[in-house]
Amino acid sequence: MQDAIELSVVVPCRNEHETIGSTIAEIETMLADLECPAEIIAVDNNSSDASGTIIAGTSARLVKEPMPGYGAALKRGIAESRGRFVIFGDADASYDFSQSPAMLHRLQCGDSLVLGCRLPAGNGNIEPGAMPWLHRHLGNPAISWLCRRVFSVPVHDVYCGLRGFARADYEKLSINSTSMTFAVEMVIRFTLAQRRVTETPITLRRDGRIHTRPHLQTFRDGFRTLWTVFSIWRDERRAESREPG
Repeated sequence: MQDAIELSVVVPCRNEHETIGSTIAEIETMLADLECPAEIIAVDNNSSDASGTIIAGTSARLVKEPMPGYGAALKRGIAESRGRFVIFGDADASYDFSQSPAMLHRLQCGDSLVLGCRLPAGNGNIEPGAMPWLHRHLGNPAISWLCRRVFSVPVHDVYCGLRGFARADYEKLSINSTSMTFAVEMVIRFTLAQRRVTETPITLRRDGRIHTRPHLQTFRDGFRTLWTVFSIWRDERRAESREPG
């Protein structure tokens, strides 16, 4: 059954009743145009609103993950998926899933991990009001620069939430993060494993939420990311020091 599905699209969701329906509808349109065996998996991560009910009324397969966290939701959705390739993106309508077939094409041509790039440094585009000034001009560029400097990751936007990967390569890795740092750790792990990591320019839209606050917390998640980067660097240095010769 797994081999019969070419693409799984995984969408983590926590209290996204305002946008989860339109997000899944956009994915359905994209897959209809793509015309390949595919599935949609929406992961309800302890929503207290009507998100689960809305998902149940769509073509998406509803999966529930009780452990809180962006990474926990994604890991559960990926584990439940059956596609040869997996693409995931947020449920807040900020990502245009019609841009994801370009990622699938790259994966089919041999890339292991393909990230969207929202930042101008990678020819991406951010619509007005789509990303806070601090994230756009300081946090994201700085973390991305640090990952390029320390681990030689070949991308400019390590936090981008629209990305795709080859299941066979993912399953050989151990990604520990269950929080927002999952996105950054994933890029680092693929790079350290010497998998082919690339990026493609995308446009980030202003998300469609009106009453729901963003889940990303700037300083908390920023410090968590720095700790994740440092921890992986430390572990790599220790492993190198134990190697003979």
